[in-house]
Amino acid sequence: MALLTSFVSVAVSILYTPILLLILCIIFLASIGKSLGVRRLYVNILLKLFEYGRQHIEVAKKISRLDSSDEDEGATTPPVPSDKPPSALIKENGLNGTKMTVIERDEILGPSPELNYKRSSSQERVNGHKPQEKVNLEFHLSHCLDLVKAGMESIIEDQVTSVFEAEELRSWNLLTRTNRQYEFLTWRLTIIWAMGFIVRYFFLLPLRILIFIFGVWWLIISTACIGTLPDGPLKQKTNYTVSIMCFNFLSRCISAVVTHHDVHNKPARGGICVANHTSPIDALVLMCDNCYSLIGQRHGGFLGLLQRALARASPHIWFERSEVKDRHAVAKRLKEHISVADNPPILIFPEGTCINNTSVMQFKKGSFEVGGTIYPVAIKYDPRFGDAFWNSSRHGMLHYLLNMMTSWAIVCDVWYLPAMHRARDESAVDFANRVKAAVARRGGLVDLQWDGQLKRMKAKKEWRELQQEEFSKRLKGE
Repeated sequence: MALLTSFVSVAVSILYTPILLLILCIIFLASIGKSLGVRRLYVNILLKLFEYGRQHIEVAKKISRLDSSDEDEGATTPPVPSDKPPSALIKENGLNGTKMTVIERDEILGPSPELNYKRSSSQERVNGHKPQEKVNLEFHLSHCLDLVKAGMESIIEDQVTSVFEAEELRSWNLLTRTNRQYEFLTWRLTIIWAMGFIVRYFFLLPLRILIFIFGVWWLIISTACIGTLPDGPLKQKTNYTVSIMCFNFLSRCISAVVTHHDVHNKPARGGICVANHTSPIDALVLMCDNCYSLIGQRHGGFLGLLQRALARASPHIWFERSEVKDRHAVAKRLKEHISVADNPPILIFPEGTCINNTSVMQFKKGSFEVGGTIYPVAIKYDPRFGDAFWNSSRHGMLHYLLNMMTSWAIVCDVWYLPAMHRARDESAVDFANRVKAAVARRGGLVDLQWDGQLKRMKAKKEWRELQQEEFSKRLKGE
């Protein structure tokens, strides 16, 4: 026991000085908004390592296939039919030759996204007029076959469930949390994976936890000092500088490499910034380049401590639990905030839940009803280095933070889009859809009309009734 204690004390005395110097260097670089380029060099090295692993995986799989074909030599196998069903297609997905079934739908069918079928050709309009042929009003089993087809497609792969699962990687990133287990395929890969495990858990994780603790306390102390300043331009400028400095420092605890595009479109004061939502760290990523006001439910504990610290330095909107569902109260507070031209832009995630970095789901219309200038922002993470998506129904916050801090890095791109305004004759829903389409198009994401709350609730009764109504119209020949 005494030997272990002496070993620990010697190790601490040796590592204390270099770690302290590293922390001070990070603080200094974050304070001036600079970087030595170490993280980008680290990411480039990882890409070469992933490519090396991919090549070895392909060679190992090729050798395995040759061995299996030699064993089966002389055996006759029945030919495999090449015709594929029209609703499904087997694709080669990924560099490692992994196959997966993908449902290919021709289009979103019916008058709304909730209707996933189309009318028969005898009932479609041609050039705005109904066809002249006689409509058969008798019921036949074939009338419901497209509904059965749509139901089977949804059972195999619906458009909602897939966006709440981790994004599929095209090649292995040496992490065992993916659905591809290659760490024991060859001895070279095993050695690389073991060394990566040691680096991530025994070097990067302790260092990142230390940076996180320093960063949180620095944020709390800095905002407390700013809170003592009188309201005015000096306080606003100081808060802007210190906020970017603190969040740049905190981004080091996940080795974040953020690339900002079109910075001339950066959200200005007195506006509303809306962005797609993948992870709780979205706010951290955006606040590394700008100062925002946040909106959300008031919490206790550690989150409450951070909320109170942020509120000392700049105006934020925190609601009590009883007020969150009061749309009028939320709209009133938003209008009050944007009516003050000197207030920082308020950051809102209109989807209301985290999506898996592949799609953008329905934007709630609330933030588009209050008026003001909307500044859209598109965020796209690179899943090769770490999956930023938080599946809150499967993992708790601590488990998620552990995954973030034990990933290789968090690499993402942020695009600032031109400011958008609601047209005079445009509804809030149409405006929200227009902004969502722009975000999806710029971020290379799939634009979906579904409500993200389907993650936690069943489809609305009105949607089911609408499908029944459409089917009854078909039977009547309308």
